[in-house]
Amino acid sequence: MAKAVKKKKQNSFFKFIKWFWILIGFGILSGILFFLAASWEWFGELPTFETLENPQTNLATEVISADGKTLGKYYLDDNRTDVPYEELPQNLVDALVASEDIRFYDHSGIDARGTLRAFAYLGKRGGASTITQQLARQLFVGVRSRNKFETIKQKAKEWVIATQLERNYTKEEIIAMYLNIYDFGNNADGIKSASKIYFGKEPKDLKIEESAMLVGMLQNSSYFNPLRREEQTKNKRNIVLGQLARYDYISEKQRDSLQALKMDINFNPENHREGLATYFRMYLQGFMNDWIKENPKPALEGERDTWNIYLDGLKIYTTIDSRMQKNAEDAVIAHMSNLQAEFFNQNKPERNKTAPFLDLDKNQIDNIMKRAMKTSARWRSMKRMGKSEKEITDSFNEKTEMTVFDWNSDTKEKDTIMTPLDSIRYYKTFLRAAMMSMEPQTGHVKAWVGGLNYKHFQYDNVIQGARQAGSTFKPFVYAAAIDQLRLSPCSTLPDTQYCIEAEKHGNPEAWCPKNSDGKYSGRDMTLKYALANSVNTVTAQLIDKVGPKSVVSIVKNVGLTREIPEVPSIALGTPDFNVYEMVGAYGTFANQGVYVKPVMVTRIEDKNGTVLYEYVPETKDVLSKEVAYTMVDLMRGVVQSGSGGRLRHSYNKNATVYKEVITGYPYELTNPIAGKTGTTQNQSDGWFMGMVPNLVTGVWVGGEDRATHFKSITYGQGASMALPIWGLYMKANYANEELGVSDGNFEKPTKMGIELDCSKLNQEEDKPEDDLDDLDF
Repeated sequence: MAKAVKKKKQNSFFKFIKWFWILIGFGILSGILFFLAASWEWFGELPTFETLENPQTNLATEVISADGKTLGKYYLDDNRTDVPYEELPQNLVDALVASEDIRFYDHSGIDARGTLRAFAYLGKRGGASTITQQLARQLFVGVRSRNKFETIKQKAKEWVIATQLERNYTKEEIIAMYLNIYDFGNNADGIKSASKIYFGKEPKDLKIEESAMLVGMLQNSSYFNPLRREEQTKNKRNIVLGQLARYDYISEKQRDSLQALKMDINFNPENHREGLATYFRMYLQGFMNDWIKENPKPALEGERDTWNIYLDGLKIYTTIDSRMQKNAEDAVIAHMSNLQAEFFNQNKPERNKTAPFLDLDKNQIDNIMKRAMKTSARWRSMKRMGKSEKEITDSFNEKTEMTVFDWNSDTKEKDTIMTPLDSIRYYKTFLRAAMMSMEPQTGHVKAWVGGLNYKHFQYDNVIQGARQAGSTFKPFVYAAAIDQLRLSPCSTLPDTQYCIEAEKHGNPEAWCPKNSDGKYSGRDMTLKYALANSVNTVTAQLIDKVGPKSVVSIVKNVGLTREIPEVPSIALGTPDFNVYEMVGAYGTFANQGVYVKPVMVTRIEDKNGTVLYEYVPETKDVLSKEVAYTMVDLMRGVVQSGSGGRLRHSYNKNATVYKEVITGYPYELTNPIAGKTGTTQNQSDGWFMGMVPNLVTGVWVGGEDRATHFKSITYGQGASMALPIWGLYMKANYANEELGVSDGNFEKPTKMGIELDCSKLNQEEDKPEDDLDDLDF
């Protein structure tokens, strides 16, 4: 009996062992079959070998400045720019490994120990996803399903893809790919965008605590968002710092001091309407669209054959210097905010009932408003919707909530309620500005400011707008006369009324220009004095001597290629040009008579660094070195004793109003400067073109409509409207010696047949009084 019982127990034990191993074997076999099923794509399609070799992610195109800074990006949904592993700081890599996958360097995609722990404790002591599995999910699997069966299938695919990724990539490449693909929120796709948006720096410059915060966001960037949940994000950051100490990446003392630090967020949103060089970036977008049309993409089978700046991760290397660009933008804002205050003051309802317009009747104003209404985005949008003209017009008179530009707000915006028609008139009260700065020897454009605020003023006055050049056109008349007649700055002409008879030079009627003050001195004056003081009668005599055709020929060769009538009146700057053209043209004088076409893009690369485009300079010999230097010498007179003299001298201490309007004045620039101011009829446009040996900068200021202008020359001249921006900009440039802006002399040709020193010819002239002291406030 006892033997039978013992034998029965032995049979039961062996049966238990047998079934135990059967179950174990079945489990192993099931696991193998489970993975095989996943690899056989029973649970869904897996990426091909080619896809694993080149995983497709949407990459933003990056705009890079001449000094290596990211000016901005072009993207649709993904603001992502890849960073190679070598540019990741070690503290970021350590934080990632310590927090997410401490055995990362020991496994082949799946952490067996972590997986068993997750099964044993049902995930209560941490999950089992490795960094490689998380990358697999981000690249190929997608958002985890809430359906348990679907979740299991997704997990199987993650495991299979993770092992494939480990066979195709190094550990370093996997870390870089994971950090580059993760969405950190707030348009921060990938570690480069996250570093820039949350801390205003490149990834390589991240501090330990900053890296810890970004790694903490990897768990859930929507929840651990420093802008919305600062305390929770800080706590998560401190957990990551604790992990770094636990695995001896940092000491406990370091951990304690770092955990005590406050969150130091430097939020820099990246979008198309904000940031540095917004107007330039919008111009560049058009440049790239044109380039794409002419340069098909060498696409693989099944891929599109055109480049896409929003998806293909191109790198555009530009000539813009981010430091000079910021100086330019700061100068425009500093001056225009104060100039606008005076403009508002002069256009109060009790002072100007037709504000912001002058010299117009009601019908003329109504016509301006109707044109503006019909060219607005609102009108075009409603027209596309099939609305009638009456319905659209009526909508412009319905009050609505809107956000408008406001100089007095820190954000330069305010919320208000007004009709769309009133908003059009409101925006017409603002003076506009444009500025471009270029290196004349290379044509490299260093700064480009198309307006006050791209979000609210999207018209780019650097290249879209063309306005009368005024007296800034006169140097081309003088250049033609000096080149053809061999005149010198010391040559004299009388300041008397001068008429060019009808039909001469194609003139339809007699032309008798007046000086700006309507007076004539009656005395002989040198060309240098006449240009410095914009004496119209002398300029008229010069164009009569050489003929308009000669002047037009020169300006065409220096990039002013639009239609210019060959009539004498062009001598006073009646043709329209934009800032881009004028800066390129003036560069010819600074570059010893050689015109170099302005260039903004030096190189374009694809995401792998393959060069797709490199610029070739476009140059043209226009003037001799002798004539070009003579023109520089003439324009130095503008700054030494003419309308540009305020760059040199101190302000009138009694003129407190003027000081408040022209911020940063005096500039007290003592280095050699050549320049020319320009003011058009009724003070509608103010210009200043300024040059030092290696930098030519043009500034324009005016209203959207020519009828929007100052009443008097006091504020309406180029020396008051535009010159101060140039002065502020250059003063900031000289404060940064790294920029290398020249403060030396212009290069003089070794042979000069033109006499520049009028004292050798025993000619003396009374210098004009500084116009600052005579301003009527």
